[in-house]
Amino acid sequence: MKNAVDHAPVAVVLGARVWADGKVSASLRRRAEHAANLWLAAKVRAIIACGDGRTGISDTRPSEAQAIAEICRLAGVPEGAIFLEEQSGTTEENLRFARPVLKQIGAKGVMIVTDRYHAPRARLVARRIGLNAQSSCPTHAPLTFRTWIRLILREIAAYVWYALSGKGGR
Repeated sequence: MKNAVDHAPVAVVLGARVWADGKVSASLRRRAEHAANLWLAAKVRAIIACGDGRTGISDTRPSEAQAIAEICRLAGVPEGAIFLEEQSGTTEENLRFARPVLKQIGAKGVMIVTDRYHAPRARLVARRIGLNAQSSCPTHAPLTFRTWIRLILREIAAYVWYALSGKGGR
């Protein structure tokens, strides 16, 4: 008989900024820690860390995927449960380039890990590329009104653009 965790979805952690000095953004840390907590609670069976974000060959900072993986390892997720996708630079690429890894590890379901304001667009893209995905979002400290408005307006504009342009389509 298979373990219940064998049927759990695979977390796909969408990338977020790693600063020039190698420090991770609050968004990336939140997402990675949330994914690690999902794994530790047996709510996901593996983690795919997504994102490159580096600007060229002389950029020595870790990729977003490497930073996510390191945070997950430090939280107690074993190396064998973490997979890297280091080609992507956008939400669409995160999900599109994670697809072969999902197939390779026999994922039965997908749990997109991203911030709440970003989740609707991520799910739209996932649907368009043929992923049956749900999302799980970390909580974070309250944002200033100005920051919240900036993030929401950015995501509304991006969602509308993705919806109208067909971004994420096959």
